[in-house]
Amino acid sequence: MTAGSAPHRLAWLLPAAAALGGACALAWSNPDPAEFEAFAAEQLVDRITTELCQGAQVPLVLHLLVRDCPGLVHSQRIWLGRLAAQHTHRYNAGLFSLYVTTLGGQALLDQLTIPRYRAFTLAGAGQLVVLYATATTTPHEP
Repeated sequence: MTAGSAPHRLAWLLPAAAALGGACALAWSNPDPAEFEAFAAEQLVDRITTELCQGAQVPLVLHLLVRDCPGLVHSQRIWLGRLAAQHTHRYNAGLFSLYVTTLGGQALLDQLTIPRYRAFTLAGAGQLVVLYATATTTPHEP
């Protein structure tokens, strides 16, 4: 072994060690399903509050009965997170995860159907980001 070959080994060893360390850090900081559940709950609370409490989708009679619609929706955030988790599939790639959530379509009342939601959420580096989300209202079928 010559003295000139040691720097060449270090030339690729340091970047490889840095890349491995970075990959381990990303894998370690990949948000887990519990973190996704809390994130999904907040996302659903925001969306439902906007669409249901501030929109015209709720019959007038319900608006008269429910004095604090945003407070009522917020009080259900734990249940909403669990509901989202039950209707979500996680694709775990180690360094990041993709969560695909599909829920809704159930009839609450004769004239009120829960909108169908489909969302794709990227989880990685300690963050959760909604990449794509849609909501559609489908008529209730008996």
